[in-house]
Amino acid sequence: MMPVITGKLLPLALICGLLSACDNTSSPSDSQRFTTLGAYSGAISQDGSLAVVGAQEEGGSLWNIQRKARLYDWNHASGERSLIAATSFSPDGLFAATATQQDLVLWHTDTGQAEWFWKAPGEILDMALGEQGQYALLGLSNQAAVYFDIINGGIKQTLPHQARVRAVDLSDDAELAITGADDYTTTVWNLATAEPLHTLTLDNVIDVAALSPDGRLAFSASTLDKAIIWDTASGKVLHTLSSSEGLIPKRVSYVAARFSSNGNQLLTGTSSGLIQLWNSQTGQLTKSWRAQKREAYGPNSTSIYDVAFGSNGTYYAMGSNGVLNTLR
Repeated sequence: MMPVITGKLLPLALICGLLSACDNTSSPSDSQRFTTLGAYSGAISQDGSLAVVGAQEEGGSLWNIQRKARLYDWNHASGERSLIAATSFSPDGLFAATATQQDLVLWHTDTGQAEWFWKAPGEILDMALGEQGQYALLGLSNQAAVYFDIINGGIKQTLPHQARVRAVDLSDDAELAITGADDYTTTVWNLATAEPLHTLTLDNVIDVAALSPDGRLAFSASTLDKAIIWDTASGKVLHTLSSSEGLIPKRVSYVAARFSSNGNQLLTGTSSGLIQLWNSQTGQLTKSWRAQKREAYGPNSTSIYDVAFGSNGTYYAMGSNGVLNTLR
C-alpha cells in the first residue's frame, strides 16, 4: 500500500526519497560506457589502469581507464566480432587473455598484438592468468580445472572435480589455486602437486572464489547464500559476510571479488549491482555503492563482472551493462 499523510497520497519524489534514505549505498563518482549494448565478460587490471571487455555488439577490446580511451579491438579472427565469454589480466598487467567457447588468445597490452592462440581444452567458464601470461588456470564445464601452458601449449596440471568449475583464481606466485564448483565445493590447491589442501562445502553453487595476492586468505561465495573469508593454511572460516539467518533473511549472490595488494581489504560485487568494501581482518563492511544504470529509466539491475583497487582511495567495478564505475 502506498504511504499516506493526512489522507493524501505522498508525492512520488518524496516516496523515492524515503526509500533511498533506507539505502546506505553511495553512487559512483564517475562512469563510462565501454559498449554499445551490454557485455558478455569484463576484467580490470590489478592496478586499475586497464579494462578488457567482451561486448555483445563490438566483440573484444582493451581500454585505458584513466584516458577513457579504446586502445585495441581484440577479436579472434579478422573481420569478425568474437563472443568473448571470459577475460583475465596477468598480475603485472602486461598480458591479457580472452576466451570464447572454442579458443583462447593471449594478448600483449602494450602492443595490442596477439602473442599465442590455442584451442580451448573445454568450454571455459572462468579464467585466471599467471605472471607474464605464461600459464592460465581455466575453470571448465567438463568437471575440471586445468593449469594450461599458453606459451608452449598443453596442460601442466589437472584439478579434478565432480561438477562444472565456474570460479577460479591464483595467488600472485601461482603456488596456490582456488576453485569453486557446481557441487557446492570450494577448494584451495597446491598447484605444483595438484593436491587439494582444503575443501569447504557451502549450501549452493559456488559463483566466485578469490585469493589474496600472497595466498594467505581466500574468499568464496555461493548463489543466494553465504560469502566467507577463510584461511588457506588451516581451512578455517574467519568471517561470514552474508547469511540467510536472522529475522529478515539476507540472500545475496556475490559474483565478483578481489583482495587489496596487502590483503587487508576485500572488494566484492553482486548480481544485482551492489559493490561493497570490507575489512578482511575483521569482516566488517566499510562502504557500499550501487552500480550506474545504463539509462535513467529502465531496469536497475546490472551484474558485476569484476572489481579492482585503484590509487588514492579509488575503486572500480565493471557491470554487465558495459558500464565501468569509478567509486570513491
